[in-house]
Amino acid sequence: MSITAQKALLIVSKGAPFTVGQHEIPAPKAGEILVRIQATALNPVDWKIQQSGVYVETYPAILGTDSAGIVEAVGEGVTNFAVGDRVFHQGFFINRNATFQQFTVVPAEIAAKIPPEITFDQAATIPLGLATAAIGFYNKKWERGGAQLTPPWQDGGRGKYADQPILIFAGSSSVGQYAIQLARLSGFSPIITTVSPHNNELVRSLGATHPLDRNLPVSIITDSIKNITSKPFIVIYDAFGGSAELQNTAYDLLAPGGKLVSVLASKVDPDKITSDKEVISTFGTVHAENNRELGKSLYGNLTELLASGDLVPNNPEYHPGGLASIPAQLERMKNNQVSGAKLVVRPPETP
Repeated sequence: MSITAQKALLIVSKGAPFTVGQHEIPAPKAGEILVRIQATALNPVDWKIQQSGVYVETYPAILGTDSAGIVEAVGEGVTNFAVGDRVFHQGFFINRNATFQQFTVVPAEIAAKIPPEITFDQAATIPLGLATAAIGFYNKKWERGGAQLTPPWQDGGRGKYADQPILIFAGSSSVGQYAIQLARLSGFSPIITTVSPHNNELVRSLGATHPLDRNLPVSIITDSIKNITSKPFIVIYDAFGGSAELQNTAYDLLAPGGKLVSVLASKVDPDKITSDKEVISTFGTVHAENNRELGKSLYGNLTELLASGDLVPNNPEYHPGGLASIPAQLERMKNNQVSGAKLVVRPPETP
């Protein structure tokens, strides 16, 4: 490349506001690809990290964990991608792998080509949300792992859990939408989810069979669940993670050996937890060492899953202005002003 600097959205110190500035373009190492980012999506973790400093070790820091773009260069040993390929992948919490910039690098083993019918904006809505759902369902057991189900893209996994009910909280969230789709591919039925009523048709289109109004009292939600199925649940996925009352109720609904998976730390009463039911606070990144094998397996099948329509992206909500528009959109997200859509910006548009 003839240029060595790019525009990036920087945090200069813990808690400092986001600012657009110049940053060096990372070089791909062996096994990596350099991606010219065409679209990046926003997630709640972005404003939380900016405020708290969690996951950040050095400043200035660059955040962002969703990328879709064009391969600009390939590192030594990379044979599955070529310059010019359209790709998408998950970013990580170190600058060279972050996505709130115009170029980023990623290990080639956890990137995938974008099918022709999928836009960059659509592809950017996939990586973090899908990884969090997939790791929570299918990854091996470790401190931040998953429920160890068989993935539907592996032999014997498609439809394996037929006639088993599943409960997914926050079904219209990015993670919730992918959790519903994976549950459908795994054969779970009925697929029960909590959702704002205006998103009922959205979650039904993804495979949910019984959307329940998330605004109802937990006691009424619980009664509704029991009216839908009398079977206990082998897995429940909490894509919201904010309600102790919901999590404690969910724990009671688990079958012996069942697992409650949450995107945030457990809020289940410690006195309630028994040896035959687990609570898992999953770590939704394919970059983590303990998640890497599942990530490689997922990304090895992801292009086909999208091309076949087995998985569909979130609905992208595009905002002009490139990286400079991110802070205002994160503020909307922080204030719960986004529902059923994934906020997307295009770094090349950065003024």
